[in-house]
Amino acid sequence: MEHFKASLEQTGLPKTVRFHDLRHTCATLMIKQSIHPRVVMEILGHSQIATTMNTYAHVLPDVQRAAVVALEALFTSPEATPSASEALADPADDTNNPMEKGS
Repeated sequence: MEHFKASLEQTGLPKTVRFHDLRHTCATLMIKQSIHPRVVMEILGHSQIATTMNTYAHVLPDVQRAAVVALEALFTSPEATPSASEALADPADDTNNPMEKGS
């Protein structure tokens, strides 16, 4: 436990952060990055996908919005079809935008 608290101090995180908080943050970020829920489940060590999805359901509205954007693009602009991860990306950050790279 002392090593964990020392690591928090070295990284500038509050000493009130629990290991479980970091685990939860990691899982939330993976889901928001469109990492397949099965992969998230395996990394977390959950035995059932339902555990993962029920625990992190609060992230799903963003993922669902991204899916709708990607699906809408299929019908409105066939040459500009973003993937779900592209739809989640920050629109101000054009480094991951294939349309900006001339693809």
